[in-house]
This record gives sequence, structure tokens and C-alpha cells, in this order.
Amino acid sequence: MAANGRTRSTNHAIAAAAALLLVCVAGSASAQNFMRSPTGGAPQVSLGQRANPGMGRVGGNPVGGTVDRVPPLVDRGPAASWTGDAPRSRLPPPPVRPAPRISASCDDGDRGQCFDRPVAVHGGGKGAVRKGRAGGGGSMRAQDAAGTRTVPNQLVAEIDGALTEAEADALARRHGLRRIASQNIALLGATVGLFRISGNRSVEVVSRELASDAGVRSVQPNYRYALQDQKASGGSDPAQYAQTQLHLPAAHKLARGMNVTLAVIDSGVDAAHPELANTVADTFDALGSKDGPQAHGTAIAGAIAARVRLTGSAPEVRILAIRAFGAVAGGAGSTSYVILRSLDYAVAHGAQIVNMSFAGPRDALVGRAVAAAAARDVVLVAAAGNAGATSPPLYPAANPAVIAVSGTDAGDRLMAVSNRGSHIALAAPGADLLVPAPDGKYQLMSGTSFSAAFVSGIVALVLERNPALKPVEVRRILTSTARDLGTPGRDDLFGAGAADALAAVMAATSAPVASAADKPSQPAQQADGNNTSVSRTSNEPAPSIASEDSAANRRAAQ
Repeated sequence: MAANGRTRSTNHAIAAAAALLLVCVAGSASAQNFMRSPTGGAPQVSLGQRANPGMGRVGGNPVGGTVDRVPPLVDRGPAASWTGDAPRSRLPPPPVRPAPRISASCDDGDRGQCFDRPVAVHGGGKGAVRKGRAGGGGSMRAQDAAGTRTVPNQLVAEIDGALTEAEADALARRHGLRRIASQNIALLGATVGLFRISGNRSVEVVSRELASDAGVRSVQPNYRYALQDQKASGGSDPAQYAQTQLHLPAAHKLARGMNVTLAVIDSGVDAAHPELANTVADTFDALGSKDGPQAHGTAIAGAIAARVRLTGSAPEVRILAIRAFGAVAGGAGSTSYVILRSLDYAVAHGAQIVNMSFAGPRDALVGRAVAAAAARDVVLVAAAGNAGATSPPLYPAANPAVIAVSGTDAGDRLMAVSNRGSHIALAAPGADLLVPAPDGKYQLMSGTSFSAAFVSGIVALVLERNPALKPVEVRRILTSTARDLGTPGRDDLFGAGAADALAAVMAATSAPVASAADKPSQPAQQADGNNTSVSRTSNEPAPSIASEDSAANRRAAQ
């Protein structure tokens, strides 16, 4: 998700920009957060891990099995083996419901149904940015050229699930490719393969050739995704202002997220942190990595569910912690293939809400998975991104099935790094927040990542209050009860306004409610057009075989 923190000086801004340029040239997808310990050192608390009977094992793979390592950014070696589906969780799968009705209206309340409309990006507006505060243009400015953010020489393709291991490898050899991994993605009703291009051939040429094969349904690059957080500037009371602005203390007297499952697709979460003890109900490592907990994932989980020294937006929610982001140069990154695995797992294992505090380019396959999750009544929330006013729309936030959240500071000003556009649904605090860090510590962090996390928690409160709500109804509740900021009515900076947990929870009892009486969105202009995929129509039955090149994945990730 795009970080919405503020640089403390011009020198810091120059240094951050230089570091970003280095990351971009290196071709890595780094985390977009800067962080520091609060003045006087990071507060410490005793870990005192408590047992949690009935919950899945944390800190590793889900209960009931293991997952082979899947490299998010690099790969080496030939395909070696063909393994089964991902392990099951203890959480029950959600019911499958028909796809939502498509609405011709694209106001903020109905935007989740406007699947055929591009989004527009507009700068300016009242209350946007106070110079010298809440950001300096954003890290990861390379996101502005999101179409170039792909893993070199890798392709993601839908392949015929009826192909045997030998046939799949023969398919790869016919086109000068090596199969790295492949898995059945039930959310798409397809088997998705990850391939590496041998030699120095053009990705575009190989994509067209591969797409023309009878065993292939679509082909696209393996896009990179980056987490959306930044270093905090320390200019506000980090422990209290977000809870006050969101009206969480009063909302928690009515709902706390009980019996709601929320998937966090992020980096590793420290489930043993005192703020999160007995909160992580299940884990899944889409990377198959051996890395320990990481700062970003732990912080996001804390913004949602902290309940000791801090208070998250839904302190009694059940978190399904999905590790999709692994360490790369300059931070943490993920790819299309790993995000697809993560979304598929979240929906299959009962997630009612999916928090996506990351951003990347427009991605055809991930977009389809997001739409399929929404069709199963999963509420999807994403960070708007930290690339600033001049950035094109970033995804998955710009997907119309997603609630896109921009970031504000303690003064209700838009963070300078926050993305904006016609797709923004609402805003939430994202600057200078005190959040949990691994090993029982705390840090000050900023970014639209945390704005999205707060809203995901508020969705959990709403669903506790009224579990029958559909995603479009949840969106309408959030936008109709938002506290207006900036230009009167809906705008491209704050969407419908600042999220209001108390008003949303109270409105949930009488939902569905009417759409917010916002001013119409600005005329949409063509989106960034980074979904460079090659597809062809097929009436063949959905693939049914899952595969995983485990040996190659282990070698590649070491």
C-alpha cells in the first residue's frame, strides 16, 4: 500500500528519492514504508505468549500441511515436481453466492459494481496538503510507471488443467520456457502457471506465441507489488489521534469484530506480540519462506486488532495472516502469482474481509481474482498508494470491486504521498502512527497501508453488527456515514470523507442504506493501461490439476 508519511527535511526527501531510484534500477519491488522508533527508544513490553487453543499454528505454514517455497521475484533451475493443492485451514470455507448485479451507476455507493469503467486521477482540491507536513511526494515513485514493474523474463499463464506434468513441461519447452510453478486457483476456475523465458527473447513476442498454443488460455507478465508505508515524522500523538478521529472508543461499545474473519495479505506477522496474542486464527505462507515476522505485516495486524497498550479498529476480529511479501533489496515485495495464491487461499478459508495494504500496476489476472472474491461476498479493502498526486491509479485499490482508502494526518489533511482519483472511496488516518513491531516492540510508521487497515477493521465492526450485508451495502454504509473533508461532497482526495466507525456501526443495523448524497465523480479518463496481457477465448472446462515446482522454488529462494 502506498505509504503516506512525511519527510522531515529536504535532505531527507532527496535521500529517499535517490534510494527509490536505486531500487527501481535494480528491478526490485520494495516495501513503501519508512519507520523509526519513537523518541527515547521503542517501548518494550514482555512477550508472555499465551496459548490459543483451537487456533492454527502461527509463525509457519497452516495447520495440516506445508507449502513449497515460491519465489516472488527470481527463479532458477528447471521444473522438478508436480505437487498438490495448498493445505487446508481449520476455518470453514465461505458459501459461494452468485455474482453481484452490475449497476450503471458509478457513484461512491455503487462503485463496487461498475466493473467496466476506468478511473480518473485528479490533483488539487481543498485540504489536500500542507507543505512540509505529511509527506514529500512519496517513496517508490517508480509506481508512476507501473507497467515497467514486472519480474524480468517471467510470464504468468492460464494453462489447461488437464495437462499432465510431462505435457505441461513439454508445453514450456515448445516455447523456450521453463515451468517454475503452477497451481489450481479455484477463485479463477483455472490453473495458473509461472514460467521463465530462456534466452534474450522479447516478452511480448513470447507472450503472443504462448497464448496461441491450444493448452494456454491467457498470458501476462508477472507484475511486482510493493507495500505502502513510510517512516513517520513524529509530528503528532501517535497513540491516540487515529482512534479519536475514527470514533473507535464509542464504536467499540457496540461492536469489536467478534466472529468476523479478516485476511491480511502482507509480510510476516508476529502473532506472539502481546498486542496480537490469541488474535491470529490461522496462517498461510504463499512464499513457503523461512523468514521470521516482519515490521509491516505486524504493524498492519496491529492497526486492525491491537488490544493491550494500543487499540486497533477491530480488537476482537479473527485474523487470517497470509505472508505474500518477502524480503527484497530495499524492503519487501511480491508478484502476481503469489498474490493470486494468497487471494485464493483467503477466500477458500473463510475470509469475510481481505486487507490489501500494497500497490502495483493494473493486472488482468489479479483483477479477475478480486472480482471473483467480491462475487462471493468478500469485502476487499486496499491502500490507495503512496505515489502522490501525479501517479496513475494503482491496483488493487483502483479495481472497482475494492474499497480504496487514501491517507490523512492528525489535522485531517491529505498526506502528500497519498494517491488520489475518482476511485477513492474514503480516507482514514495514515500518518505518524504507533504500531506493534516484531519481538514485542513498537514503532512509528506512516502510509496508506494503515489507512486501509483501519477501514478493514471498521468493516469487521459493521459485519459483526449485521453479518448479512453484501459488499456493496458495506461500501454504502461507509461512504454515507463518512465525515466530509475537503471540497464539499465527494472528491478525488478524500472520496466520501473520513471514515467514522461509530456512525457506520450504528447505520449497519438498518442497512442496506441509500447511497451517499455525494457530488458525482469527475469524468473518468483512461487508466494507466498497464494490463499488458494476451488472452484468447476458450469454451473448454475449467482446469482441475494443481502443480508446484517445489525443488526449483526452494533453489530459487535460497
